[in-house]
Amino acid sequence: MIAETVCSAVSVAGLGIAAVTAYRKRFLAAARIAAYSLVPLGLVMTGAVAWVVDTAFSPTAWAGFGVLGAAWLMFMGTRAVERRRGGTRKERRAARREAVAPAASDPSFGPGTRTAPAAQPQLRPEPRPRSEAKQKAGAADDFSDIEAILKKHGI
Repeated sequence: MIAETVCSAVSVAGLGIAAVTAYRKRFLAAARIAAYSLVPLGLVMTGAVAWVVDTAFSPTAWAGFGVLGAAWLMFMGTRAVERRRGGTRKERRAARREAVAPAASDPSFGPGTRTAPAAQPQLRPEPRPRSEAKQKAGAADDFSDIEAILKKHGI
């Protein structure tokens, strides 16, 4: 009965704060505050508060929480041991079988497997030297393109 009264008082206080907030023309914040303040009243009306109060003061419920906690600790303990050992029993048996079976040898990359660098074909031919006249003409062509683009944009 006390829990219901407290929840109702909290809801009324929240609705009062929402009304003051709405009076200050902050309607979005007022709606949010009103929504939060209606939650305790809704919990009282659905009976959830009574269930929580009955559970909180029930020795049987606390014993049940203790049993659940013990089960959780046992589960986590077995998981930790399993990780240290390297998996389940089936996984360990499979690992033992793989360890006994001969493994494939790694390929050797000795010095005799590669050809000499001089014998390999060049992928990119070396550039031919250009004459100075061609270089100046090429540079002028490059700048003429840039100038045309700048003139097009009014720069």
